[in-house]
Parts: sequence; C-alpha cells; structure tokens
Amino acid sequence: MQVYNTLTRTHEPLLPQADGKVGLYLCGPTVQSEPHMGHGRSSVAFDVLWRYLEWLGNDVVFVRNVTDVDDKIIARATETGRTTDEVAAEAFEAFTAGYTGLGNRPPTVEPRATEHIAQMVALIEELIKRGHAYAVDGDVYFSVASFPDYGKLSGNSVEDLVAGNRIEPGDKKRAPAD
Repeated sequence: MQVYNTLTRTHEPLLPQADGKVGLYLCGPTVQSEPHMGHGRSSVAFDVLWRYLEWLGNDVVFVRNVTDVDDKIIARATETGRTTDEVAAEAFEAFTAGYTGLGNRPPTVEPRATEHIAQMVALIEELIKRGHAYAVDGDVYFSVASFPDYGKLSGNSVEDLVAGNRIEPGDKKRAPAD
C-alpha cells in the first residue's frame, strides 16, 4: 500500500513500525456546535482506511481525539447561558450520532482534552523551559523563531503564514507568527 508523505511530498510504501500493526490518528472535533460535512468527510475517509488496513490483515488502533475545552466552547457557553460541559456534551452527542449515521465504527481510543490537562501543562512548561514558548499576561505563545523547520510540513514559509494570518499579532507577541 502506498501513502502520501506530506513532509517529503512523495508517495511511499506504508511501513508499519511493528509488523502487522498500524496506528491511525485523526484530529477529531472541537465540540462546540453541530457537525458539518467536513467532519463527515474526514471520519468516513479514516473509517474506510481503517477497514481496508484490517482487510489487508493488519491489527489497527484508531485514535480520534475530542477537543472539549476551547475558546469556541467557552464563547458558545457564554452566548447560550450554559456551562462548557453542557455545550461540549450536547455537541459530542451530535457528533457521535452523525458518525454512527454514516456507518462509521467508534474509534479504538477517543481521548478528551479535559482528561489530559496536567500533561498539557507539563508540556507547555517544558517548552517554556527550553525557550520554545513564552508567557505574557497569562497567555502562552510558541516562539516560531526557536524552531527553524517551522512550516516545513505544511510547505509554507513563516512569511507566508504571517501574510495569511487572520489574527492581529497584538502587543503581547514577540513576533507576528508566534
């Protein structure tokens, strides 16, 4: 089976790290509102890939995360007078129903962001310690200049990313791309 390697921009054979064992990861939904066609497309694509890899004889572990804490969820809770937990739970239920309606199997593992806050904080602290991030007035920014290969995977230069930025850099950032 050939897969597309985004980093090298080439098709390459799929070479599992362990023979007959394949791991799939899909960045799942941020659960602040109803699912849309894009969510359905990605979930169907991964479900088909998962089934095909199993058909080929592989043992597949499929992980799809759920972002259940986010500025969008907080904003939706504020505008509707509900808690963030209520907003996330209602939207998660809608996503689950949508995935099931498309005939998708539930993932092998479905971690939620709120279950891993301590690990996120530890990672952020480590990034700050190593000089890859910095804190200003309670916000933390990744220092793009600290990572020379930033943008390599997407094929964009830092200048291209800044030019297409939808958010004003503000006074807090050391650099517009941070």
